[in-house]
Order: sequence, then C-alpha cells, then structure tokens
Amino acid sequence: MDVTYILAQLFNGLMLGSFFVLLSLGLSVIFGMMGVINFAHGAFYTLGAYAAYTLCYVLDLGFGWALLIGPLSVGVIGMILERTLIRKLYNVPHVYNLLLTFGLMIVLVEFVRLIFTSVGKPFETPGFFRGSVDLGFIMFPKYRIFIILISSLCATVVAILMSKTRLGAIIRAGTDDSEMVSALGINIPRVFTLVFGLGAALAGLAGVLAAPVQNIVPDMGSEILVLTFVVLIIGGMGSIIGAILGGFIVGELITLGVVFWPPIAYTLLFFFLAVILLARPRGFFGRAKFFE
Repeated sequence: MDVTYILAQLFNGLMLGSFFVLLSLGLSVIFGMMGVINFAHGAFYTLGAYAAYTLCYVLDLGFGWALLIGPLSVGVIGMILERTLIRKLYNVPHVYNLLLTFGLMIVLVEFVRLIFTSVGKPFETPGFFRGSVDLGFIMFPKYRIFIILISSLCATVVAILMSKTRLGAIIRAGTDDSEMVSALGINIPRVFTLVFGLGAALAGLAGVLAAPVQNIVPDMGSEILVLTFVVLIIGGMGSIIGAILGGFIVGELITLGVVFWPPIAYTLLFFFLAVILLARPRGFFGRAKFFE
C-alpha cells in the first residue's frame, strides 16, 4: 500500500478525531462539573449543522457568520434547557438526568425533522476553503486542515480556561465540592448554566464544521454520540486532557480500520475499549471521584 495514501488517511483520522475532541470536550466539562450524562449532546451537534445550513442557504450569510452564530445559538439553547429543566433534577439520582436528556434528544431531533423534513441537506465546501494544500508529502484539502486547526485551537483554549483562569478554578473547585464553593459566595447555579452552555456550544461548533463534509440529516448526531461516549471512557470521564487524547485515538482507529479492513473498523475500536476497561477502568486520565 502506498505510503502517501497511508499518510493521507492518518490526516483524515485527525480530522475525524477533531469532531470527537470538540464533542467530548463539551460532554467532559458538563459531566465533570455537574455530573450530568448528557444524551442531548448529539442533538446539539445536529442543531449546529442545521444552524449553519439556515445561515448560509436560507439567510444567505457567509460561512464565517455560521461559525460565529451557530455555536452561540446552540449554547443559548443549552443554557435555556439547563435553567428550565435539567436544573430541577440535580438532587435526584443521575438516572433521572439521563432519562431527561435522552428525552430532550428525541424532542429536539423531531423538532428539526418537523421544520426541515427528513431529507438530507447538501452543504458545499465554503469557497475560501476549496482546493488542497501541498504539505510536502501529500496534497490535503484546505477545509480538512481548517477543521484540525480550529478544533486544536478550541481544545487549547478550553484547557487554558480550565487550568489557568479564575473561572476554571471555580469550575474545578465546584467539581470537587459545589456546596463549599457556594458557601464562599459564588453563584454555583449560574456557573452550572454557563458550563452547560459552553458544552452545548462546543457540540454546535462541531456540527457547523461537519456540515460541509457530510450530508445533513436529523439523525446525524445519534451515531457520533455513541462514539463520543467511547472517547470519554477511553480518555477518562471528566478529564479535559483525556477528551483530547481519546478523541484523536478514536479518530485514527476508525480511519485505519476502514483503510486496512473495513468490516472490522468498529470492532477494532470496541476491542481497544475493552482492553482499556480491563487494564484501567477509569480510562487514561479518569478520576476516582467519578467512580465511587
């Protein structure tokens, strides 16, 4: 098999992993801070893609506006849902939040289907990103390089936000003991809303970026959500670094599996997951707090 072809597929794996990184970052900050297993995350990804379609093809705005407005609008939807519904179930067993977010996913997807129908929506590659770039050893599409760069930038910003800022310190402290942080005069419910909105916005950004590389359909978030939970388990629930590492690992495993033996692409992924669970049940960077 040609070396250039293998290198191209490795870069494709990085692109696929970029979507998993953005999605798992959102899930990780939500679970790490709030303990909510958010099944509605896949619907936020779908909403991001349809927001991009609406902005670019219905309102005739540029893709740059879609990159800005799409994630923000999904983040606002996430904050509204957190304040009106999810907040009411923090003091009950996690299974109730799980059922609520699963129901929200169904409602949001059916809402999208009601407005846009079940027919897929085509989305062309934005004009500025058409064509390829010579990397010296392969020619690779500009837009796919852009996806890798923007997701890497977002991952870096989130990691710095969580580790180097006051807000990040509050979030990390709230993860360990939200009652103590609240006793110090910090409005924890407001922080919860912000964190949930951030997670939803990251999923929305992933949906916007995915629109030009896949057919936009109402159920597009369902399959990728399952794989995103695999990323979280491999990287470690609640870990930012784990979400980033796990995202790229899963992207490469799926891509290389498709290249070398397509029938076992997903089997290889779940075999790797089983090995990780047997060797380190918390994942690479999982914390004991989440498994007690």
